[in-house]
Amino acid sequence: MKKTIKRTFRVSRYVIYRETLVDYKEHFWSFLGAFFGIGIIAFIQSQHLTETENIFLIGSFGASSVLIYGAIQSPLAQPRNLIGGHVLSALVGVTIYKTVPDIIWLSAPLAVAFSIVLMQYTKTMHPPGGATALIAVSSAGKIPELGFWYVLSPVLSGCLILLLIALFFNNITPNRTYPTHSRFIKLLKKKHSQIHKLKK
Repeated sequence: MKKTIKRTFRVSRYVIYRETLVDYKEHFWSFLGAFFGIGIIAFIQSQHLTETENIFLIGSFGASSVLIYGAIQSPLAQPRNLIGGHVLSALVGVTIYKTVPDIIWLSAPLAVAFSIVLMQYTKTMHPPGGATALIAVSSAGKIPELGFWYVLSPVLSGCLILLLIALFFNNITPNRTYPTHSRFIKLLKKKHSQIHKLKK
């Protein structure tokens, strides 16, 4: 029992210590990734949509940015989770909205609860997906009018933009690797070693 308590205490101290470290380079790349990811989506919206059609830049993309640019090693931040979580949650949200459109006290919890279960079942858990489902049932104006097009744009198209930016900025230095899938890491390491050989 004492060994377990001591070990737990040591692990806790290490985790707290790691959390207090400030890695300026890491924060710099996180900043750039989030800036360009959200910036591109916002730019597309500002160029092609009027101010009243604020539909391309949905709130859940901000939460996704925290994961895919700031916590890139998290299982919840991987591409399968980013795209699968958002798309499945959007499908759930639109379906619930079409089934019970005028009963917000029922449609909102149903959309979030079903999206969580579906993400769990498909192993695509991505917390911002719950917000994507909620936006589908609680928004006014253009989003409800989109119907299932909401799944393709803004959700899928926005996710793809965020992912492309994440693949670039999260692999720009040898210290950052995204996604964490072993095949991708081996491919990336091979590419880095070939570049270093060519430089020599």
